[in-house]
Amino acid sequence: MKKYILNIVIIVSSIINLNALELSGTVISDNEKIITSRYMGFIKKVYINEGDFVKKGQLLYEIDSSTIDNKKHEAQLNLQIQQNNLNDLKTNYARYKRLYAKDLVPKYEVEQLELKLKNIKNMISIANAKVKEVNYQYRYLKIVAPNNGLIIKKSIKSGEMAIPSIPAIILSDLNSLKIKTNVSESNLGKIKIGQNAKITIESIGLETKGKVASIIPNVENMTHSFILKLSFDTQDKKIYPGMYSKVILEMETNE
Repeated sequence: MKKYILNIVIIVSSIINLNALELSGTVISDNEKIITSRYMGFIKKVYINEGDFVKKGQLLYEIDSSTIDNKKHEAQLNLQIQQNNLNDLKTNYARYKRLYAKDLVPKYEVEQLELKLKNIKNMISIANAKVKEVNYQYRYLKIVAPNNGLIIKKSIKSGEMAIPSIPAIILSDLNSLKIKTNVSESNLGKIKIGQNAKITIESIGLETKGKVASIIPNVENMTHSFILKLSFDTQDKKIYPGMYSKVILEMETNE
């Protein structure tokens, strides 16, 4: 009788193993930010290093303000010139109005001065807007963290030139961790979104549950494989992107 029960257990275990798919995976952050500068300029100081944890709003690096200082000086100078021109024109206009009241100057000349007054006021509005625009640019000289996370790459140093669109820092959000793995095209039909999985990260002794969050075609190679991303319960463990993991997908069976 015991032998019969043992055989049943072995058969059931074999069926379970046949209906499970074991894959190797890697921990990734599903919210990885590439941080760059909006304006070109020399980097005044870098306040972080690779491996640092940062909080939202924390200062990461700062760009020298010399270029914007020059723009601000030019904008303020232009505004002052326009305001001086306006004061002179107002004085001249008041004089011409008095002369016109005495029929000493034609109406045409007074109308021309009125038109110049209108134009110079428009120029002052534009100059004021330019000063505000330049002052607004100062906020982009101090680059701060958009969210809490781990600095996983730093490509800048103090004294170097910050160039727009060139990645300076990569910030990984540790609150958006997932497991990334690859599955062959032949097994893809057995997998669906929401499917349960067992996740093991041996380096920290974590055994937990997960689910298939997304299935993405692997466009990086021609192996006819697909990328799986799995959400999982971290159990408040210290987990970092790049950690090796083992994934066991529980396959459905019709039997």
